[in-house]
Amino acid sequence: MSEMVKFSSKMEREALEALRAHAAEEGRTLAGLLTEAVRDYLARKRVRPAFREAAEAVVAEHDELLARLAK
Repeated sequence: MSEMVKFSSKMEREALEALRAHAAEEGRTLAGLLTEAVRDYLARKRVRPAFREAAEAVVAEHDELLARLAK
């Protein structure tokens, strides 16, 4: 497990209440849920540019075929 670091932030009351309720239902800590949520968010943000670059490469490589298919 990584070192835990304390920090302070603000969040909408309803969102925090829902998060606390979910943590209790799952038997998990608020810190654990927040850590997982941040990791998931960052992973999604990092995949998008890589996917975009791959899609652009495919389009560039097969532009003629794609244009014919579009007709």
